[in-house]
Amino acid sequence: MSTTTTGSAGKVKVAKPTVASHIHDYIGRVRGGDIGSLAAVLGLVVLTLIFGVARPDTFFSELNFANLFAQGAAVCFIAMGLVFVLLLGEIDLSAGYTSGVAGAVMAVLLTKHGWSWPTAIGVALITGLVIGFVLGFLVSKIGIPSFVVTLAAFLAFQGVLLVLLGGGTNISIQNEFVLSLANNNLPVLWSWVLAIVIIAGFAAAQLIRVRGRASRGLVTDPMGIVAARVVGVAIVILAATAILTQERAINPAINSLKGIPIVVPILVVAAVIWTFVLGRTTYGRHVYAVGGNSEAARRAGIPVDRIRISVFVIGSFMAAIGGIVAASRASSVDPRSGGSNVLLYAVAAAVIGGTSLFGGKGRIIDAILGGAVIAVIDNGMGLMNLSAGSKYIFTGVVLLLAAGVDALSRRRAAATGNR
Repeated sequence: MSTTTTGSAGKVKVAKPTVASHIHDYIGRVRGGDIGSLAAVLGLVVLTLIFGVARPDTFFSELNFANLFAQGAAVCFIAMGLVFVLLLGEIDLSAGYTSGVAGAVMAVLLTKHGWSWPTAIGVALITGLVIGFVLGFLVSKIGIPSFVVTLAAFLAFQGVLLVLLGGGTNISIQNEFVLSLANNNLPVLWSWVLAIVIIAGFAAAQLIRVRGRASRGLVTDPMGIVAARVVGVAIVILAATAILTQERAINPAINSLKGIPIVVPILVVAAVIWTFVLGRTTYGRHVYAVGGNSEAARRAGIPVDRIRISVFVIGSFMAAIGGIVAASRASSVDPRSGGSNVLLYAVAAAVIGGTSLFGGKGRIIDAILGGAVIAVIDNGMGLMNLSAGSKYIFTGVVLLLAAGVDALSRRRAAATGNR
């Protein structure tokens, strides 16, 4: 809670809020419907405790902790792209099979045509960009609802996948670099360097944000709150790094397993880039504006059609990255790549993390938190030897709860004037 005072020169000064007033304001925002990612964080803590108690010997082991990153990485990448699409109140039902097609393109070029990994990965990423442009063009320029366009693509890409793979063929990937993306780890020293860089980067970003708001005469967070954020993040990252740098191989003499998985820094880089794009650029502000009210955005001079096309391009591009990571983890591509529960998990990750299905509200961190929740559910229920059907039912219930929380929070925000 902040107050304003008038100085001797007639200038309005904004009093700095205290830690107590900041906490009071946050509680007020939550009660007013602005819960952000709170539900996802609480859900993650509760699920971790449940599975930890049910399977203490395996769930909290170093090996399983590292497996969580490998299990959730592809879903997180796809969910990041879906955040952009959902921010406009649109949907992309083809994201899962887009990832499968991109992975298949890479695998075919690597194995059947002998291309180098940079070229094969580059073509796979371009495939994602082209798919996204076509989807966005059909939605924005032709006027076909995104549900229909992406449902048609969902069906068509299954056929494309079969054609690329020659029917029911399974293509094994032998390229060492591609396989390392989701299966190898950073050296222990570089793992600690990465952890320190992430902490330092987060602290710098927080301080830059405070200084930037202060320079514009805006209310800033109390330094006590900023310090608490940095310390909290540092504790989590250092604890995770300490666990991941422990030996987790069953037989270390044959194959040592230590260090942060290579996919983690890739995930961090993607998250930082897209967070910056959404939060610090004109383009990001335009995405939120179009998602909040497209007609008002159009009247304000924002190129709504271009924004709509661009979010589908970003969505399919990130799906392609997810497909490459998934192919790396499986060491192969088959006609089921990108199918089954991939789309369900990716959409669920974005929504569970806090991105609204109604558009206008969402952040990249939502995809990370939601992806972590999905990974914990999938991993924990697997350790408990529950059936695939039970996993689907439980994940569906969690998604329904997240959507319900979103709807209720929007209703509460509208009633309290906190839109």
